[in-house]
Amino acid sequence: MDTEGTHDARNTAHQPAGGAHRSEPTVPRPTAPPAESAGAPRTPPPPSAPPGVPAMPAVPPAAPAAGTAASEPALLSWLRSARPAAAPGIWTFGHRPRPAEEPDRIPGRQLVVGSVISFLCGWLMWSLLWNGYLGDYWLLPLLLLTPDSWREAGGDQMNYVWAAYIYNGFVVALLGTIFGRLGRWPELARRSLGPLVRRLRTSAPAPPPQPAADPVQWPELRAHGAPDAADRLAAEVRAGRMNDVDVARIERAWGSVRSGRNSLASFTDTVLRHGAAACAHPSGQRDLPRRTAHHDLLARQVRIGTAVDHIRNPYQHRGVGCALEPDLLGTSLLAVGPAGSGKTTRVVKPVVESMCLQALAGHCAVIAVGPAGSDLGPDDAFDVVVRVGRPDPECDLDLYGGTTDPDEAAGILAEALVGDLAEQLPGGDSRRAATVVAQLLGPFRAAHDRFPTVPELRELLDGAPEAIAALRTSLEDSGAHTLLRELDARARQSQRAGDLAVLLADRIALLDRPAFAAYFDPTGRTRQVSLRALDHPLRVRIELPERGHAEASRILARLVLAQFTECAVARADRSLFACLVLDEAAHTITAEALRGLQRLRSANAGVVLTLRSLDDVRDALRGTLLGSVGCRMAFAGVTTWDGARFAEVWGKEWVETRDVTDRQIIAEGAAMKAFHVVRHLVTGKAATAKAVTVRTVERERWSASDLANSVPAGHAVLSVTSVAGEHAPPVLVDLRS
Repeated sequence: MDTEGTHDARNTAHQPAGGAHRSEPTVPRPTAPPAESAGAPRTPPPPSAPPGVPAMPAVPPAAPAAGTAASEPALLSWLRSARPAAAPGIWTFGHRPRPAEEPDRIPGRQLVVGSVISFLCGWLMWSLLWNGYLGDYWLLPLLLLTPDSWREAGGDQMNYVWAAYIYNGFVVALLGTIFGRLGRWPELARRSLGPLVRRLRTSAPAPPPQPAADPVQWPELRAHGAPDAADRLAAEVRAGRMNDVDVARIERAWGSVRSGRNSLASFTDTVLRHGAAACAHPSGQRDLPRRTAHHDLLARQVRIGTAVDHIRNPYQHRGVGCALEPDLLGTSLLAVGPAGSGKTTRVVKPVVESMCLQALAGHCAVIAVGPAGSDLGPDDAFDVVVRVGRPDPECDLDLYGGTTDPDEAAGILAEALVGDLAEQLPGGDSRRAATVVAQLLGPFRAAHDRFPTVPELRELLDGAPEAIAALRTSLEDSGAHTLLRELDARARQSQRAGDLAVLLADRIALLDRPAFAAYFDPTGRTRQVSLRALDHPLRVRIELPERGHAEASRILARLVLAQFTECAVARADRSLFACLVLDEAAHTITAEALRGLQRLRSANAGVVLTLRSLDDVRDALRGTLLGSVGCRMAFAGVTTWDGARFAEVWGKEWVETRDVTDRQIIAEGAAMKAFHVVRHLVTGKAATAKAVTVRTVERERWSASDLANSVPAGHAVLSVTSVAGEHAPPVLVDLRS
């Protein structure tokens, strides 16, 4: 079956939550109602992790619901779990929206005291009525509505007894209603017993859904002519042979059938032959060796923490899970925090893990770039691992991004080499540097049908006579007179003062080192990773030699970023989400890179960037960087000047403030003056009265001082924006839960 994701990603990667005695008959006394037990609310357990996933150490999975068969696969409950619509950045698996906020919510202690006082008042009223201290008028309705024969001796007094019971009960109920409303008993019951009732409801076994709405039965396949495939997949689910990656992958393949890219017959045949393993990833893997985060592949989310129940957080976000997904990462994410704040372990690694799982499901392609030794995941979680600078490489990196256009290759290479120095170059950008490189790449490709190696390009930029002469001879022999004029123009420009070829040669020399001799080979003798293959479900990790070759690592980081922004936009098939994760992106952000980031939102692609400080970006680009990304994250420990940038981009909000002032009370009479003197001697304070002023003012959501001093360790402030334009205000997130 020619379903998406069935081509070999490895090969293509190398290519491009008592009464007194009375004269009347004795009236039975009602039994006092039992005191209500105040049950302490308990927080529901977190939802269980997806099937086949090792339990996350910080958040253990929930125990199976009562009445659930012990042998029932966990995938069934995972598939049937509710995923309600929520605001961007909220973990939707098992999410229960909070009730509407009560603007005048009574404090709990005041509510309990008021309820107890009203109960005692009601009891006192009933005792006064029962013991006759308030007269007998309250029995008049009972005497008027019952026959006199019921109260006479020898009459049917039992009927009167029953009527008296009913009447007393009515009076007690009336008193309970009146004093209950005064004491707000319903609200107290709702607060104290509501969580317990909800917990009992959720723990009760839910009735099985109707087959037409049961995702375990694959109703969509049945409704569109594939009942045999639906039966086979339902059997695989109940037998425990399917996991969450399989479900997401098969749904992706079914989506290709519904869109017309693949036929129904081939899909059905593949499912009947392979079952849960149908439409597998080219690597043959159906899951990662281990997981360190919670993932929901149906919603394509990864949980990164829990929003703190704090007054600074929006009401609907307090206590809920926070998650990232492609719809948010498509606007790109910038995470800023000092070393050890948790950028890599709490955010980058879960995101990379999520992207790798989604790549196995055929939903995305991921390129993870970081310094050597950074924990971005195990090697077997990726299809290709490129370790630049290691001897005997298994895979190489294409210096020219898999393109055959000399001008495009020159633009990408010039951006990598001198993009960080663009403001110092003529014109304030790297376009003239790209022209210099293009004047050499074009003729060389025409003469040798390939681009030059790093040593060859260095010689050409240095203007080595032998290299230039050999290239000229090859062009003359092939009759490429137009390219000869390019070479002549380069020769003339090399004689001018301030020629950019000198700077380019110095920068390319950083890559012409013995540690990199086996890399960047365009001759086809090595297996190379090309970012032109972003239309395949790739999983690539690139390790940069940050320790020994810091400047070369920055050049390579800019190179990968430039190639990604160019290739992601140039894809013919944008159905796969392309994600570049760039850990430690210091000195990588340039003006051209920011323009590329802005184009990714419409190309179903996004970039995750981490910085230790905004000082690693040129001052002129810091505001543009924060404005270009839709998701921003400030970790504990950021400086006040970095916090000021975030405070500015997050803006302000209208809040209600209360100003309390004390004014001295002036006594007019002698008795009052004596009272004030005694009060002052006892309390040590003058007699004052409080005046409260309520105002609505505009205040920063998070000020620079709050970000620098009020964010606890292991926390971060996160704001997100979706590709569709939905956004959530900054939320304080506990990344350890």
